[in-house]
Amino acid sequence: KAAELGILFRRGEALQSLRDVQVVAFDKTGTLTLGRPALTDLQVTRGWDEAEVLRLMAAVEASSEHPVAQAIVDAAKSRGLSIPATEEFESTPGFGVAAKVEGRTVQVGADRYMTRLGLSVAAFAAEAERLAHEAKTPLYAAIDGELAAIVAVADPIKETTAAALQALHAQGLKVVMITGDNARTANAVAEQLGLDDVVAE
Repeated sequence: KAAELGILFRRGEALQSLRDVQVVAFDKTGTLTLGRPALTDLQVTRGWDEAEVLRLMAAVEASSEHPVAQAIVDAAKSRGLSIPATEEFESTPGFGVAAKVEGRTVQVGADRYMTRLGLSVAAFAAEAERLAHEAKTPLYAAIDGELAAIVAVADPIKETTAAALQALHAQGLKVVMITGDNARTANAVAEQLGLDDVVAE
């Protein structure tokens, strides 16, 4: 039965000792999560269209090598949006990226990038706080010098994870997560999944 399910036991004793197991430890990335960043949140300011903002952001991010940039591009493609060409692409490490798209100036980056551009992100303060609590890093988009959106990218939890962990808990087992992630991200995921313990970093 185990072989049918893709589970390999190296020897018979391992199978026998399984009945005495009290704690099950999981790796996080790619086991409890999908293992690739995806766009999880997108909120626009008044007067902006969500699809339009995502399309313009994806155009800028298409020139970037970053996995977060790839997640934004993938999100636009999955919605069937066409990604226009860019001019004058410019990357400021640690801050963000900018380019001209269809004659418009599009800038995408961290809150400190918006501050450097002279834009206040106060309108999204509550949203940014919520995202931080969920271990997501917020990014902002400015179009033609106006704050247009807040987005977040994260490594989503697999759809099957919660049910699997509940089944183990129902059998009286302790469930632990081990990850190289920073403690804040790890604890937010652990809280979301109701894990008994977490070993981070």
